[in-house]
Amino acid sequence: MNQKNPLGLDICFKDLNDPIKLFEEWFYEAKKSEINDPNALALATADKAGIPTVRMVLLKNFNNKGFVFYTNFNSKKSIDLKENPNASLCFHWKSLLRQIRITGKINKVSEEDADAYYKSRSYGSRIGAWASNQSSILKNREDLYKSINEFKKKYPDENNVPRPKNWSGWNLKPNSIEFWLDGEDRIHQRMKYIKKENEIWEKFLLNP
Repeated sequence: MNQKNPLGLDICFKDLNDPIKLFEEWFYEAKKSEINDPNALALATADKAGIPTVRMVLLKNFNNKGFVFYTNFNSKKSIDLKENPNASLCFHWKSLLRQIRITGKINKVSEEDADAYYKSRSYGSRIGAWASNQSSILKNREDLYKSINEFKKKYPDENNVPRPKNWSGWNLKPNSIEFWLDGEDRIHQRMKYIKKENEIWEKFLLNP
């Protein structure tokens, strides 16, 4: 029989009052067991009319201030977030039979953080940020390759490719985080944290 924590859940839920610390524990386990991209997450946004869209992005940083990903600010996701800063993230790690859902409000990362991450990317990725007009209609792939080659000629020095002003990062500051573990006969285990007005997290169990 699996070990239990004080709430009667599997010991993997720990007994922590801070969900960021629990996320860190689960993320560490996922990095050991997931074959590809343990930092992949589904990002759900909605435009000003309330029409939802979901897509996969990569988590690049997290701490007590939030969860960070980077993108083109002219992309569909960014347009949605400018109109409606409420968003939701979902991590699903099949190797662990675990899931984490996070909701909160989005803010832009600092210029300094965006510059630092952009510089850490490969040369091809930095050129791609210039060449691709993300989410716009592309008549054919050759137009994209042509654009890539043009920017390679413009920025031939791999150590000196400036960050496009329309490319930066978003930080989701969470107000709720739910941890989910697969259970036999679909009797799953679920624990949810809600942030109160005093910035203190309250945790409770949910029915499967």
